[in-house]
Amino acid sequence: MEKIYLAALQMVAGIGNVRLKGLVSFFGSAQQAWLANKRDLLLCGHLDEAIYNKLLIHREKIDIYTLACDWERKGIRICSHNDSEYPKLLLNTYNAPQVLFYRGALPITDHLIAIVGARKATSYGKNVAQLLAAELNEAGVWVVSGAARGIDTAAHQGALLKDGNTIAVLGCGVDINYPPENGKLINQIAESGAVVSEYAPGTMAHPGHFPARNRIINGLSRGVVVVEAAERSGALITADFALEEGRDVFAVPGSIFSPSSKGTHRLVKQGAKLIDSTADILEEYDIIVKEKETQRIDLTSEEAMVYDILTYENSLGIEDIVMKTKLSTAVITYILLQFELRGLVTENSGKRYLRCAKEGVK
Repeated sequence: MEKIYLAALQMVAGIGNVRLKGLVSFFGSAQQAWLANKRDLLLCGHLDEAIYNKLLIHREKIDIYTLACDWERKGIRICSHNDSEYPKLLLNTYNAPQVLFYRGALPITDHLIAIVGARKATSYGKNVAQLLAAELNEAGVWVVSGAARGIDTAAHQGALLKDGNTIAVLGCGVDINYPPENGKLINQIAESGAVVSEYAPGTMAHPGHFPARNRIINGLSRGVVVVEAAERSGALITADFALEEGRDVFAVPGSIFSPSSKGTHRLVKQGAKLIDSTADILEEYDIIVKEKETQRIDLTSEEAMVYDILTYENSLGIEDIVMKTKLSTAVITYILLQFELRGLVTENSGKRYLRCAKEGVK
């Protein structure tokens, strides 16, 4: 039950890792700190008056055992830094969380790579993130990201393409769907990987939580891949944490005209490894992927016409495709539907289509 008391203390506003460590050290355990009398709490030297008062109110409001049962009923588990399942890579970082809340199952491997990037990602960036995540997962590597819009979402989706393993680190409670539209995705992640947070269940997302969330994304991972990032972005904060911890940083190049690639290009100038394939990442860790036989995808002459004008970067609308191929709208609509079913294209907003990376297309 010690970790339940750790979690309860961590729920008090103002009690972060430093104060939590201090309280446990002073009183001998989190349970003793929680049960300590008012005088000892006031004199322990780890709480100012405001936090001391918040702790007293918090103790009176909740029942530890009821709280623990409620979390268990919701499928929420707690892992303390003393538990054997606590991720080893994260444990060996500065200011590692004393307590992690999670849904799903924590990894038993240290083959974890983070993929992060812009929330306002381009079609090119999302395509790259999804491809890298899918191929990393096929190589037995877990993909870590933050479940945010844009690159994070694409990375998780790529990892889940073949029921792969991925971890979402949240800046809110693990029972909170943020962003709201990713609720289904977050539940899928919990089923085949883990949804993780240092914030107690019920904690709403807050801008101040995300830099701290980023240090956990980095701490869980052997390396961080930045797909797209503006000159000032949360992805660069994650990369900075990685560099401070001696982790590898990889950067995907983009257009020199794209504001979304300014940050990634700066990382390359600062020494990040430029990558243009999953193999560039895997070779850093001597992860050898067995060559798999590529399934040939044959296209009809009309399908080939449509496929050849689609690109990985700039999406095209149906009218654009009609003009370029001279095929009828009905024929193109049918071909695009078949492409989607075969995983050859993805539809963006406004019924605009983008080619997906796929081997064996002939």
